[in-house]
Amino acid sequence: MQTVVDQLSSKIRDAAKGGQPLAIQGSDSKAFYGRRLSERVKTLHVAGYQGIVDYEPTELVITARAGTPLKEIESLLHQNGQMLAFEPPYFADTATLGGCIAAGLSGPRRASAGAVRDFVLGVRMLDGIGQDLHFGGQVMKNVAGYDVSRLMVGAMGTLGVLLEVSLKVLPLPVGERTLSLEMDEASAITFMNRCATKPLPISATCYVDNQLFIRLSGAESAVQVAYTQIGGEDYIDSYSFWKSVREQTHDFFQPETSLWRLSINSTTLPLKFPFLPGKQLIEWNGALRWLACSGDDRKTAADSIRQAANMAGGHATLFRGNQSNQIFQPLGTALLSIHQRLKQKFDPAGIFNPGRLYPEL
Repeated sequence: MQTVVDQLSSKIRDAAKGGQPLAIQGSDSKAFYGRRLSERVKTLHVAGYQGIVDYEPTELVITARAGTPLKEIESLLHQNGQMLAFEPPYFADTATLGGCIAAGLSGPRRASAGAVRDFVLGVRMLDGIGQDLHFGGQVMKNVAGYDVSRLMVGAMGTLGVLLEVSLKVLPLPVGERTLSLEMDEASAITFMNRCATKPLPISATCYVDNQLFIRLSGAESAVQVAYTQIGGEDYIDSYSFWKSVREQTHDFFQPETSLWRLSINSTTLPLKFPFLPGKQLIEWNGALRWLACSGDDRKTAADSIRQAANMAGGHATLFRGNQSNQIFQPLGTALLSIHQRLKQKFDPAGIFNPGRLYPEL
């Protein structure tokens, strides 16, 4: 496998010398996410660098190469009664670990277990001049100074080529049960936030089509006590439902002109028209709101959506839609300066996924 690393490093050095932009490509399962790259870019294929590097179940840590399929990693973990607690979305069976980290997306369990970056312990990567770098390690307390390994989460390949990632894993819950309750949106938001203040084993929440779904995970006794306190009806096809939310195969996500992802204060009351057009699905106790809309004037709709998210203490991302538009919330002057300086340090020639996050990067 070192031969693969050497080949990638050589290609990066050549690209940097010639100023040739590179599009880092694994399985391409998340090609829809982020801004469209220029036609000048040359594809750097990285999916071939795959395999489990180290896994010791008793240590609750796994290290794998970035091209390793997520389903291979999760299958191995499940055989040992463990899981990736942030419940990463695949969007394709070919999804890889590198794409998971680069996109920085978490699934339904994020509000209770934590986000992707909370489980990254260390990374190995190639920078913009082909240097083979290591950051972090395989234990929780291994960083003195800036935690560069977690900086790679959500960077969309703009800072370097991921080679290996070490992740903390958690045991699978012994018991799991999903409840469904019928109520209006405002009541559901209040109910979710009230439940979040109590010691209940809630691992996921979702509100869609006037139904609130609450997943309980943990010891059987704890799940049963929580069920008694919360009430509602048992939802039988629990696994399929949460998978449809995570993988966006639920009816809510089916073809619309644009799909927006709003990260806001969880207690924010329903965001309605004229502020927001379209329909919504709510996760993470109200902190994540998906907005599917087909507005005629896209720029006007985008401005209204971002204004609404800002007023609710958060930001909005055009998750699926026209990739030529501004995808991510525009950065302020200070934040943009930090991003540009980081880009300069890791990728001085500016060859990695230029413009994938922001036009200035």
